[in-house]
Amino acid sequence: MIQVENLVKKYGNHVAVNNLSFTIEKGKIYGFLGPNGAGKSTTMNMLTGYIGATGGTIRINNFDIVEEPEKAKKCIGYLPEIPPVYTDMTVKEYLLFTVELKGIKKTDKIESVAKVSEMTHLEEVENRLIKNLSKGYRQRVGLAQAIMGFPEVIILDEPTVGLDPKQITEIRTLIKELGKEHTIILSSHILSEVSAVCDQIMIISKGRLVAQDTAENLEHLMEKEQTVHICVKGDKEKIEEILHTADFVHSFQSIQGDVYDIVAHKQKDIREPLFYLFAENHLPIIEMNSTMASLEDVFLELTSDKYMNDILSKEKAESAEKKNDQKGEEE
Repeated sequence: MIQVENLVKKYGNHVAVNNLSFTIEKGKIYGFLGPNGAGKSTTMNMLTGYIGATGGTIRINNFDIVEEPEKAKKCIGYLPEIPPVYTDMTVKEYLLFTVELKGIKKTDKIESVAKVSEMTHLEEVENRLIKNLSKGYRQRVGLAQAIMGFPEVIILDEPTVGLDPKQITEIRTLIKELGKEHTIILSSHILSEVSAVCDQIMIISKGRLVAQDTAENLEHLMEKEQTVHICVKGDKEKIEEILHTADFVHSFQSIQGDVYDIVAHKQKDIREPLFYLFAENHLPIIEMNSTMASLEDVFLELTSDKYMNDILSKEKAESAEKKNDQKGEEE
């Protein structure tokens, strides 16, 4: 549905988006994650044709955003971080105006406005001026214009900003429903929101794509040794003897009394074998919990300065090696 190749955006000497490439498949919900200043909003603005790229190509449903802008933009519904609403209009007037902009047939105008108003729960405020609405309702109006006409691609930049918990839940449900028939790109700072709603997560740092996968696979990507905190009732010497002989245990430490922290071999879940091991020896487990990498841990690791510096160092080394190989071939 969307193909981005070697996308670059520069503001003077500042590189906001740095040689970014990715593919968006049809009928999936993608989460765009990244710290402030990572280039998320800039990338979205380029995807929609709102701003031009310094370099690279963007194709929406096989239409180049530069060479065939009208055809490409017809495939897109866009909600920027600040909703593009005219505050002196009523909600209904604004949505009718949106219908005109999107070229929806006259016979479908009223039906389209009614359907979108119902989906975004705007019926009760449709005759109120937008300037008199709360921030949350303005956000809904912005979302309504984005999905008007039900374009194939819906791009949402922080769609739940300013909403209360009930409204957030409603918008998340709506996004999931839209995701059944549309391709959705969702930018958010709320990691729990992205992991709950999105099929794929894309993490951007300093204008680069550093990871793209499901939330579960990303957690496994950064997974280190599992640590199990366990409380076992029984003889201390017998407990430690069992742990010493267990081949799935890397190391363990006595915290106090019959409480232990047990470290597994890398990427191995040892909770089940621990249960059976102590059960066979008639040692009851009173408490057991595990510590694994979370999406927050993955995000912090992949967007850290150390991680990005390692990537840059690796790229410089590969570039130098390539130049040396070319030089050797020429000689």
